[in-house]
Amino acid sequence: MESNPTKPMNTKASAAFVAAQKGFGAALKTSTNPHFRSRYADLSACVEAVIDALNQNDLALLQVTHPAETGVAVETILLHSSGESISGGILHVPASKQDAQGYGSALTYARRYSLMATCGIAPEDDDGNAAAKRSKSKNKAEVEAVIGSATSMVELQAKWASLTPDEKLLGTEAKDAKKAELSEPKNDGLDEARKLIAEAKKNPPKAQTEEEIEALWK
Repeated sequence: MESNPTKPMNTKASAAFVAAQKGFGAALKTSTNPHFRSRYADLSACVEAVIDALNQNDLALLQVTHPAETGVAVETILLHSSGESISGGILHVPASKQDAQGYGSALTYARRYSLMATCGIAPEDDDGNAAAKRSKSKNKAEVEAVIGSATSMVELQAKWASLTPDEKLLGTEAKDAKKAELSEPKNDGLDEARKLIAEAKKNPPKAQTEEEIEALWK
């Protein structure tokens, strides 16, 4: 891949890319190569791994072609809303056949590898661990909502264990506050009972005679 050292790394675009890269997933191997009987990450999987995080940080993904003999040349560009951009350089891939199918295959191949190289992602098997890595982390408000929904210490421990290390950093204060709340002894109506007893002491019921008691049953 050819690089272009004359283009400066722009401040806003660079900061946005650093933030976006934290949300990149793996390019999952969801397609199968019938010739080699192997699985690989196709172009859509590569785009899916990065596009949401890029867009959320005001970065657009562009892939432009350049003149090339006997093949294709692709440049991946990350365009920031400020007008600044980051180029991954130009990748040249020769066409296996000098026809539309050959150039089409070379173009798809070049776009895949140019995108992965520019964004710093790698293909990964489509299993449970990969899916877990791709899941988006909760923000602070979401973490606090999860912790706040706990109604017992056991439930709080289970919800805390379900959070990722980064999410736990966001929810430490909420967890401590919820823990203190759940640790407080419950009155279970004791305060109300105490009030009734105190009221009864202030205004004790009048003693009834045997005739008055008997009259209640008639």
